[in-house]
Amino acid sequence: MSGSMSIWDRLKHEFIDIIEFLDDTSNTLVYRFDRYRNEIKNGARLIVREGQAACFVREGQLADVKTPGTYTLDTKNLPLLGTLLGWKYGFESPFKAEVYFVSTRTFTDLKWGTANPIMMRDPEFGPVRVRAFGTYAMRVSDPGVFLKKIVGTDGRFTTEEITTQLRNLIVSRFADIVAQSKVPVLDLAGNYDKLSGFMGGKMKAEFGEFGIEVLQLLIENVSLPPEVEAALDKRTSMGVIGNLNAFTQFQTAEAIRDAAKNPGTAGSFIGLGLGQAMAGGMVGAMGNAQQATMAPPPVPGTPQAISFFVALNGQPSGPMDAAGLAAQVSGGALSRETLVWRAGMSTWAMAGSMTELAGLFGPPPVPGAGLGGGVPPVPPAQ
Repeated sequence: MSGSMSIWDRLKHEFIDIIEFLDDTSNTLVYRFDRYRNEIKNGARLIVREGQAACFVREGQLADVKTPGTYTLDTKNLPLLGTLLGWKYGFESPFKAEVYFVSTRTFTDLKWGTANPIMMRDPEFGPVRVRAFGTYAMRVSDPGVFLKKIVGTDGRFTTEEITTQLRNLIVSRFADIVAQSKVPVLDLAGNYDKLSGFMGGKMKAEFGEFGIEVLQLLIENVSLPPEVEAALDKRTSMGVIGNLNAFTQFQTAEAIRDAAKNPGTAGSFIGLGLGQAMAGGMVGAMGNAQQATMAPPPVPGTPQAISFFVALNGQPSGPMDAAGLAAQVSGGALSRETLVWRAGMSTWAMAGSMTELAGLFGPPPVPGAGLGGGVPPVPPAQ
């Protein structure tokens, strides 16, 4: 009895009456329908569900592709396979062929990203390295082409087996498009949709060669290396702070308020105040030094502007330029005996002894006539 049951089971599995694939996974692209010796019974029923296509392969050659529906397998429904098998008058015996179910549904939320940074030339920062990642959706648009070029004889083909190759294609096109667009790095975030559209258009032809269609491709993020982002954060902070002196004064005022609330922090406040004052002094010194270095030195041989203090009624007055000094001479307030002083002099001196002021007066006095004066020294203006 047991022997007869085993023979019956074997015969039952040799000739399949129904060929179908119920997919309970989320990543199966191709499934090969397995049965004993690849034999299919004449008149067997083929069920192809929505989101599937059934491909018949005979001795490595694609014989037929069936779209969703229910079919009775005979010479009428498989004319190309019948030609390959040499059926001239129909057939009654089982036939051999491999049946592959290809999923044609849309696979979403597939990831892509740059394994290594991409070098690009930015108009503001110069050569920079950027990383990018995003998602895309795709489906098998031509099951026959996909089966021949990608799957081969793999009995179960999943999305993980092709996403690496697709990701490499996407990253390569992303590098080309970013380089050609010449969009600054800081403006890339505002152009994600435009770049995504360009990339999707570029990928259609290349994915189409594999029987795959890209339905949606998105750029989710383009980022700089951490050290460059840290430098940008510092630059942004300085822009937010604005006037450093005003910010220092604000911090000092906040510290005074906190110290008033907590007398125990007075010592810390004093140290903080000294530190803020030193910081303000350093900022001022740096600003003055920068202004000084920005001013070019005088050109050799170029006459320098005249600027003198004049002792009038025992008090320094000025500084006066050439026009102001000439006006004082015309008014009689400035003569050769009047004491003058300018930056770089150690003490006051008579105007007549200054070569810069020689042109303001008439002919020099007759030697031995005396200079007069007796004017007491006037201290330099502070």
